[in-house]
Amino acid sequence: MKLTFWGAARTTTGSFHLLETRGKRIALDCGLFQGRRSEFFERNRDFPCPPADVHATLLSHAHIDHCGNLPNFVAQGFEGNVFGTNATMDLARTLLLDSAYIQEKDTQFVNKIRARKDEPPVNPLYTVEDVEPCLDLFVEIGYYRTFCFAEGFCGRFIEAGHILGSAQVQLDVEQASGAQHRLVFSGDIGRAGRDILRDPEIPGEAQTLIMECTYGNRPTEPIEGLREELRDLVTRVADRGGKIIIPAFSVGRTQDLVYQLSLLFREGALPQIPIYVDSPLSANVTEIFRNHPECFDRETRDLLRKEHNPFGFETLTYIRDVEESKALNELKEPAVIISASGMCEAGRILHHLRNSIHDPKNCVLIVGFQAEHTLGRRIVEKRPKVRIFGEEHPLRAEVKVLNGFSAHADRDELRDYAFRVQTRSGGMLERIFLVHGEKEAGEDLASYLREALGVEVHFPERGDTFEL
Repeated sequence: MKLTFWGAARTTTGSFHLLETRGKRIALDCGLFQGRRSEFFERNRDFPCPPADVHATLLSHAHIDHCGNLPNFVAQGFEGNVFGTNATMDLARTLLLDSAYIQEKDTQFVNKIRARKDEPPVNPLYTVEDVEPCLDLFVEIGYYRTFCFAEGFCGRFIEAGHILGSAQVQLDVEQASGAQHRLVFSGDIGRAGRDILRDPEIPGEAQTLIMECTYGNRPTEPIEGLREELRDLVTRVADRGGKIIIPAFSVGRTQDLVYQLSLLFREGALPQIPIYVDSPLSANVTEIFRNHPECFDRETRDLLRKEHNPFGFETLTYIRDVEESKALNELKEPAVIISASGMCEAGRILHHLRNSIHDPKNCVLIVGFQAEHTLGRRIVEKRPKVRIFGEEHPLRAEVKVLNGFSAHADRDELRDYAFRVQTRSGGMLERIFLVHGEKEAGEDLASYLREALGVEVHFPERGDTFEL
C-alpha cells in the first residue's frame, strides 16, 4: 500500500493525499492551493495522476483549502463518489459555488486594471458552470457510521471539532496480501473548550496517523479571556473613530465572532456601533449552521432551545447586496466589518482593505492563521506597503492578531492528541505523517514526537511516497 503527499505538504493549503492499494486510488481531500498567482494556477490545474484513475474522494471538511479543487478534479475526469459528513456536504455545495463566483468577479475586476496597463486578460481557475457536475457526486455520511465504498475499503467519520461538520477520517483497508491496515487522517484538529461546536475526539487504534501541524511549534492564546480582549479592542478603536476590519472565513470564524459579539452586546459591554457581516456566503453558511444542531456542544443547543439566536442581535446586519457592500466603504463613523476571505486572497474583504488600511484610526483584526505568500500574511508582517488588485497601498492602519480565535489545535494540544492516539492504539501505532504545516512548525513537532513517542515521524515534502 502506497501513500503519496501532493498537497498541504510543508505548507498549509491545498490538502490532497493519495492512497493506493488493490488497484484502487483513494484521495483524502481535494483542496485549493492558495498563494502566489502564478503558482496558484499551476498547482491547482496540474494533478499528479489522471483524476479518472481515482476511485473515491473522502473530505475531512468543507474549507476551500480542503475541498476547493473538486471542480477541476471532476472537469479532468474524476467520476467517483465524494464522501463527507452531512454538514460538510451542505457547506461544500455553498462554498464551491461561492468560490467560483468570486473568481469570476475578481477576474473581471483584475482584467479592468490589466486593460488600463495594456496587459492581456486572465481567466478564472473555474466558473460556476464548472462546479455543478461535481455536486452530483456528493454522498453524505453521518458521524460514526461505517461505510464501505470499494472492495476492501471501509471508512468512518469522527468528530474533529474544527468547523461545522469537520471530521477525522478512519480508514480500514484490506491490502492485496489480505493484511488489514487502519489509517487515520486527522484533517484539521480543533480546540477543546471552544464555543458552539463539540470538542474533538480521539479516534480508536491506528497503525498510520496523518495529522495536521499548523501550530506545531507554538502555543496560541488561551480561549479564556478572548472575549474580553475583543471587547477592549472594539471599544478602543471605536473611541478614536475608527473601523475594525476583520478578514474571516465564512465557515466557522465568522460565526465564532458573531457569537462572541452577541454575548458582549447582551452584557452591555460594547459601545452601540453597527456590526456588518459583509458576505452573502457567511449569511448562507449561518443558515446552514442552524440546520445542523448535531454538531453543536450542549451549551449552544441549550441556547437554541430557549429561542435565543446566538448568530444575531439588534446591531448586526448581514450584507448580501453588492451596492450595500460598496456603501460600507463610505462609512465615516465607527463600525465592525467582518468579511471574507479569511486569508485576504479574494472577495469583498479586498475592497474593504483597499479603502481602509491607509488610515491609522482603523484596525485590521486578524483572527486566524495566514499562509505564506498571502495578503493576510503580509498584513500580519506589517509590510509598509501591500499589493491589492495589482496596485500598492500603504499599510498605516493598526494590525492586531488574536490567535485565540483559531480553530486549529496549538502545539501543546497537538502533542496531547498524538499521545492519546498512541495510548488508545495500544502499541499498534507505527508511524505519523505531519501535514498542513510550514517548515518550522512541522520539523519542531516531528522532532518532539519522535523522542516522546518512539515511533516513526515524517514531515513529507510534496510528491514524497511511502510504503505502508
